[in-house]
Amino acid sequence: MNMTLAIGPLVALIAGILILVVPRLLNFIVAIYLIIIGLLGLFGGHLNLH
Repeated sequence: MNMTLAIGPLVALIAGILILVVPRLLNFIVAIYLIIIGLLGLFGGHLNLH
């Protein structure tokens, strides 16, 4: 049995649980999300991390 897990839903699940446990994390999670989306937009989703 081959199981593959998409990273987006997994990150959303972890973020949701963290927000429920520590509501103050909402600001940081939203800020990090916006920074990542902004960087992906600027670099066209082609970041070379070698």
